[in-house]
Amino acid sequence: MTDSIGNHKELQEVFARVMEPVNNQRRRVVKVIVAGREISLAHVIGVSEASIYKNLGLDIGTNAGADFTGMSIGTVHITPPESTIIAADIAVKSGDVIIGFMDRFSGTLILTGPRIEVRTAVEEIVKYFREGLNYKTCPVTER
Repeated sequence: MTDSIGNHKELQEVFARVMEPVNNQRRRVVKVIVAGREISLAHVIGVSEASIYKNLGLDIGTNAGADFTGMSIGTVHITPPESTIIAADIAVKSGDVIIGFMDRFSGTLILTGPRIEVRTAVEEIVKYFREGLNYKTCPVTER
């Protein structure tokens, strides 16, 4: 932001002018998200309780009846959201993981599988998007 506007002080002055009341009424501000090219979340959750899989709905649809005992969860958020399709393809080709959920409209990808496989898949997604597609990426976190 500072590149196009100048510095943070100028940005604060712009926001102060925008927020000034008009005709003694407060202005309504609408937040608009402009899709960038980034991965804003890449996280691996270690072995989780069965209730988490159930509440996420990972035990329905194509995974109905699957036993998630001992499985980990990986979650990635990408913009633009259509990039989720690419990420899912990278995931299944780089690790023994199951696509638990993929939404090309919100940019959400949830993977399940053995912890090391999920970690590898998430790392490969982030690496490809950073190095191959020049996306801004966050570090892969794990808990």
